[in-house]
Amino acid sequence: DPAIIPFLMDKEQLSVEEINKIIYKESGFLGLSEGISSDKRDLRKRANQGDERAIRTISVFTYGIKKYIGAYAAVMGGVDAIVFTAGIGENSPESRAETCEGLEFLGVKIDPEKNKVQGKEAIISNNNSRVKVMVIPTNEELMIARDTAGISANL
Repeated sequence: DPAIIPFLMDKEQLSVEEINKIIYKESGFLGLSEGISSDKRDLRKRANQGDERAIRTISVFTYGIKKYIGAYAAVMGGVDAIVFTAGIGENSPESRAETCEGLEFLGVKIDPEKNKVQGKEAIISNNNSRVKVMVIPTNEELMIARDTAGISANL
C-alpha cells in the first residue's frame, strides 16, 4: 500500500532518507526473516537447518509467486507455460519445485531430474505436463547494451 510511506513518515517522524533505508535495505527477505539475510541462498541454508524464520520467509515468497500464477491463470483462462528466469529462477531448483508444488490442478508437472538444471536454458516439465515449464537465463547486460544502442541511434 503506497499510503504506508507518508503514514510512517508522519507517525514515526522519519525523513525521506530513513524511509528509503527501511524500504531498500531493511525490507523484503531481510525484513521477513527478521534480520537473517537478504540473500535467498543464506535463507535456504538456514531453512534446511530448521530455522523457522527462514522457513517462513521462503514460504511467504513462494506463496506470493503461486498467487500471481493463479491470478493470471484465471484471467487468461489457463496456462500454456511457466518460465523461471533471473537469479532465483535460473539457479534454485528448490524454489522452482516449491513454486510448482500444488499447481498440478493447472496441469503443471515438473521432472525432478530435469529440474536440477542451474543457469542454463531447459524445459523442466515432465512428458505428461499440460503446461510447459522452462528455465530461461537472463542476459541483462545484453538488454542494456541493446537499449543503449537504440537510444543512441535516435540522438
